[in-house]
Amino acid sequence: MTRTYQEINEKIASGKAVVVDADEIISIVESEGYEKALETVDVVTTATFSPMCSSGAFINFGHAETPIRMEKIFLNNVECNGGLAAVDTFIGATQESIDKGMEYGGAHVICDLIDGKDIHLYATAKGTDCYPRKEISTYININDINEAYLYNPRNCYQNYSAATNSSSKRLYTYMGVLQPNFGNVTYATAGQLSPLLNDPYLRTIGLGTRIFLAGTQGYVTWQGTQYNSAQKRGENGVPLGGGATLAVTGNMKEMSTDFIRPAVFEKYGTSMSVGIGIPIPVLDMEMLKYLCVKDEDIKQTICDYSIRDGRDDAVAQVTYAQLRSGSVEINGKTVKTAPLTSRYKSKEIATLLKEQIQKKEFFLTEPVHMFPQNNSLNGLAIREKKGGNK
Repeated sequence: MTRTYQEINEKIASGKAVVVDADEIISIVESEGYEKALETVDVVTTATFSPMCSSGAFINFGHAETPIRMEKIFLNNVECNGGLAAVDTFIGATQESIDKGMEYGGAHVICDLIDGKDIHLYATAKGTDCYPRKEISTYININDINEAYLYNPRNCYQNYSAATNSSSKRLYTYMGVLQPNFGNVTYATAGQLSPLLNDPYLRTIGLGTRIFLAGTQGYVTWQGTQYNSAQKRGENGVPLGGGATLAVTGNMKEMSTDFIRPAVFEKYGTSMSVGIGIPIPVLDMEMLKYLCVKDEDIKQTICDYSIRDGRDDAVAQVTYAQLRSGSVEINGKTVKTAPLTSRYKSKEIATLLKEQIQKKEFFLTEPVHMFPQNNSLNGLAIREKKGGNK
């Protein structure tokens, strides 16, 4: 038995589609079997709510009466990128305030805009004949500006490694505070709810896939940066390391800070927790089996973050179920674990997405371009300029 996107969307439009989340499909298969589940279920919703540092927003301010071509741009004293024409900018989630440091950054500006707060805009320029103004100071909010859309170059990591610390000193990282002498392990995945773990080869996720993004409908725009589809995989297709990533976009004017929030990591910096939900169509038996991945089937590598010199930093391999249990064993020692991903919010998003599909508010899109299956990563080499380069 096979289904098409058109057939599934027709069932959604008629109110007859059967939609369940990634937790529920496991129970259905266990009680009714694969064949019955394949006949019955049309869509499985997946989700994650986790810190995603490679995020940001494009903004167009509009032109002042005396126009300016902005070069140095600050929003609430957070520096933004110039070089995008006169009044466009990109603000990165991890950029820190020049006066508040890591306690306030680009993620806070983005979320303050979404919440409708006034944001101070300050910009300078050299002045030109067509853009004579050299300085501007004003306040903006989400209703004043023309466009504001989230554009995140690397979200939804497929199976990001867990972190620990074998050294004698405390480490402050983007994986949180890592206590010395294997004092703790932190991890960032929604496990069996996580989108790319339920579609390990991205059969249904590509350019144009409609997703739930921070409270509104967004889209996958390309493979994410550091996309590594050549990562080693387990028998169920799940990569044993980072794997695939997604670049995504959506309209900030329709978003809610219930599903996107700033995050501050002690002595490291600013990040942003982003809520993403992806509906996966049950196209055939192969797809259904991928969608039944369980926490105990998802293997994760624990890496030692005190090793940052190119040596192998893997210290253990565990399952996500073991991580969720609250402790794992490393070299015979019981080590406490803690998640950076909110499974509660992930489940909330998967449930909300299911309800939107059932209410005919959300339809599936078939990708117009699929992402590569043999893409590996390059490291940054420290080298001299090659001969012959100009």
